[in-house]
Amino acid sequence: MIRVLIVDDDPFIRESMKMILELDPELRVVGACGDGNEAHRFFTDGQTADVVLMDIRMPNGSGVEGTLNIKRASPDTRVLILTTFDDDDYIIEALRNGANGYLLKNISPDGIVHGIKTVHQGNWLIHPDIARKLTSWIHPQSSAQARAASEQVTQSRKDPFARFESYGLTPTEKQVVEKIAEGLSNKEIAQELFLSEGTIKNYISEILSKLGLRDRTQIAILYWKQQD
Repeated sequence: MIRVLIVDDDPFIRESMKMILELDPELRVVGACGDGNEAHRFFTDGQTADVVLMDIRMPNGSGVEGTLNIKRASPDTRVLILTTFDDDDYIIEALRNGANGYLLKNISPDGIVHGIKTVHQGNWLIHPDIARKLTSWIHPQSSAQARAASEQVTQSRKDPFARFESYGLTPTEKQVVEKIAEGLSNKEIAQELFLSEGTIKNYISEILSKLGLRDRTQIAILYWKQQD
């Protein structure tokens, strides 16, 4: 059973979302909050949820602030943001604050349920078209670095890891990065590479250290950035 907390400032949306989610026998709505601050209090009061379905624009505590506070209070809780294509700045900050992905607001009810299950399984959920617009916040480059990177464009189109060479990734680590960028979970990566799930976790920890990143989402976005 996946415990879900709904966060939205519109009471009609909260109630409608609750009805939709509870039609699935694998989901249980454990609460509904009107803003990010109220959602934070939900966790600090001793309650918990596996996944938070978080609206991003709310007047009394946005989803961006709520994500940061929730991840501090409950690091294992997954936060899935509800957003639109025009919310680039909000998405950037939410991802920085630890969000595990986002859904577009015009998605179908089945898509919402699928998204909740996807992030609960340890996968990230992000639309490639928007992800490519959001890569500038990872490893901001100096003018000299930008010129050097531009000189490698031709080579990187042939080799997706051409601009990763300075990070010292091993061949297996590169494979893991590619699988993360494809949206695979640790379990799925382990199956494809014929390794244990624990070994994959160790590889990811080493990759994060080498790249100077915090989580899987940033690995994937950095990978896409190298393809631009």
